[in-house]
Amino acid sequence: MMIECVPNFSEGARPDVIEAIVAKVRAVSGARILDLQSDASHNRSVLTLAGEPDSVSEGVQALVGACLAAIDLRSHRGEHPRLGAVDVIPFIPLEGATLKDCVALARTVGETIAKAHGIPVFLYEDAASAPHRRGLEDIRRGQFEGLATKLKDPLWQPDFGPSEPHPSFGAVVVGARMPLIAFNVNLNTDDVEIAKKIAKGIRHSTGGFRFVKAMGLGVEISGRKVAQVSMNMTDFTRTPLFRVVETIRNEAARHGVSIAGSEIVGLVPTQALLDSAEHYLQLTGFSSAQVLETRLRTE
Repeated sequence: MMIECVPNFSEGARPDVIEAIVAKVRAVSGARILDLQSDASHNRSVLTLAGEPDSVSEGVQALVGACLAAIDLRSHRGEHPRLGAVDVIPFIPLEGATLKDCVALARTVGETIAKAHGIPVFLYEDAASAPHRRGLEDIRRGQFEGLATKLKDPLWQPDFGPSEPHPSFGAVVVGARMPLIAFNVNLNTDDVEIAKKIAKGIRHSTGGFRFVKAMGLGVEISGRKVAQVSMNMTDFTRTPLFRVVETIRNEAARHGVSIAGSEIVGLVPTQALLDSAEHYLQLTGFSSAQVLETRLRTE
């Protein structure tokens, strides 16, 4: 059984600290690190690891311990919202695994983190204990600074751990979900309000695409501040990348700006890119079997 895990932790600006944290995960036998993306403006890193459930679980525990020692959210600043030093830990089924397996793993890991470190743990998505806790954005609302007040609300008692924030770590959100794509579109303007208006128009919670979560941010790229529409695409098969890009392009034009570029954070399923290639190249009768590397793996 193979499980993927994509924990996000709240450090993206100090390379030495990031490397020390990741080294603790790398030392875990069987927890294979597939990717690491760090962003100084977001002050956040996205780690992708995979392996058998026990190895992935051990790798996550090592990550939490390392972040607890190295990150203090009382002095942390960044563009990306965050609730904890390790902000979110999603488990994703790969070969031989089901979403049900990932739900069970999320609950076990969440309880272990709470007991070992005294950290409040919320369960989200398919592991959520109540409908109002499914959405990561709902759990994270208020961020670290508002967490103490949030935990006083009976509706927002943690699933595991104390009903008060860890002083330096905050809280962590653990869950199970299918693969998503972290996708950012940059605009040729530094006006963050434009990015926020576009994000509001495309995200599901405010009337946009069903499988898009989005927010507008200001980020620094190559020493220049730009407005960014930052998204999580939660089901690319039903809301494809190209459809969202074209909508952003049209909405940006209404404000007199254009798309300056885009980026994928972490890993992406091949099919998501093939779907976009098929759309933009206007291919007829195209099949993924026509991709050379795919044919080499299957023959």
